[in-house]
Amino acid sequence: MIGAAIFSAFWFGIMTAISPCPLATNIAAISFIGRKAGQHSHVLGSGFLYALGRTLAYVALGSIITLGTLNSSEISRFLQQYMNEALGPTMIVLGLVLLGWVGSGASLNLGTVALQERAGRGGVLWALPIGIIFALSFCPVSAGLFFGGLLPLALQQHSWLLLPAAYGIGTALPVIIFAFIMAFASAYLSRAFNRLARIERWMRYLTGTAFILAGIYYSITHIYGVNI
Repeated sequence: MIGAAIFSAFWFGIMTAISPCPLATNIAAISFIGRKAGQHSHVLGSGFLYALGRTLAYVALGSIITLGTLNSSEISRFLQQYMNEALGPTMIVLGLVLLGWVGSGASLNLGTVALQERAGRGGVLWALPIGIIFALSFCPVSAGLFFGGLLPLALQQHSWLLLPAAYGIGTALPVIIFAFIMAFASAYLSRAFNRLARIERWMRYLTGTAFILAGIYYSITHIYGVNI
């Protein structure tokens, strides 16, 4: 069960990373990381620090929410009783967000141009706060996957560290991959970007459809009590 939960959290992170809004910040981060593409240690160090920053941000935010919730016995009992009833509608809404049918116009972007320009003049260590800031730049898809997908899963598994960490690693994985590409195979970078852009839409549609179908199933079985 925990293995499936870890994979789900990691998959939520992957979907967050390649959805349009976070993908833009990841491309900005890759541009920052790869500004010294000839220095392999600089590129790889920046890439891993960026990934660490994203992971720390999600672990901190996830642990604050999950531990605060689990430490309240009344809230914990309420969630255990009604989690499955709330999960169905939540998954349906999340699926609609992934398909771009709702919430496509709102975002929270903390990665300002001024910050990126200042960081661009800095060293490797700037990748860590860049990762933290970009992790907290929520848009509808990333907010839906984190608050509507990861946190209910973390609460269900009583995992305040492992699942948020798996999610954070998933969100940073494309940056790590492209950091390696930029360090050792920069000639293929543009081709890889184009390929990722093409598959993102189909992966998002597939996941959104799966979420809606699963949400309908949970709603029918746990809200209406119909056995399927």
